[in-house]
Amino acid sequence: MKELTTDIKIGDCLEVLKKFPDNSFNLIITSPPYADSRIDNYGGITPDKYVEWFLLRTKEFYRVLKPNGTFILNIKEKAVNGERHTYVLELILEMRKQGWLWTEEFIWHKKNCHPGKWPNRFRDAWERCLQFNKSKKFDMYQENVMVPMGDWVKTRLKKLGKNDVIRFNSNSGSGFGKNISNWVGRNMAYPSNVLYFATETSNKNHSATFPKALPEWFIKLFTKEYDWVLDPFLGSGTTCEAAYELKRNSVGIDIVVDYVKMAKKKVKEVEYLLMEKGRRYG
Repeated sequence: MKELTTDIKIGDCLEVLKKFPDNSFNLIITSPPYADSRIDNYGGITPDKYVEWFLLRTKEFYRVLKPNGTFILNIKEKAVNGERHTYVLELILEMRKQGWLWTEEFIWHKKNCHPGKWPNRFRDAWERCLQFNKSKKFDMYQENVMVPMGDWVKTRLKKLGKNDVIRFNSNSGSGFGKNISNWVGRNMAYPSNVLYFATETSNKNHSATFPKALPEWFIKLFTKEYDWVLDPFLGSGTTCEAAYELKRNSVGIDIVVDYVKMAKKKVKEVEYLLMEKGRRYG
């Protein structure tokens, strides 16, 4: 087995990444501090200043990402004065001017989100995961994230009608067609771009931990074993933890000393558990 590298650094990713050569990483996945969020730890960048602040960093991300790599940005706009702020949309447009391709948008549905409301809206139960690339030809391993077909095949495919064995256009007049018989005999299917992951609240020392299942899914989709993964806003270390478990090299950067210590501890614990597992079953 090859030796894995997990390098967790303290500092502003804008400065830390300047020490890395061009085209270093296969995947960048991160959840930066959102506008006006985590003020005590990250300064709370205002919505009106957010795009300018983040573009300096995406310029470095572009440089260190490999030509066939992918950048996944988990981000969510906030409401200001009773309406949605547009800083996420503005950021997308400005990143395209930098040379990024806005290839896809995944939606993370927080399936265990608790109820809530404000005078003119309900609680958000989703966040964006924006996919950016440097080229239209990027690495993608779709078979790695296939899901079971589900119980519907037991009834829907049990008896096919005449319209199920041809490309039959929908009766709704939508213009979409499908051949249901193509699914006969299949056990697995490709997922949609809506990801159903529960939020994780077990980590009381970090206010915005995303579930490990989220970076795991994208790491499986866009990298292979021993590729390099970067999280420039590492937080409590979830991305590096997931990368190690999936046999990927990783670099994590965060400006908060306590989070860096926490991340290093988490990765050490994973290394120990996997080592013990290898001894037990090796």
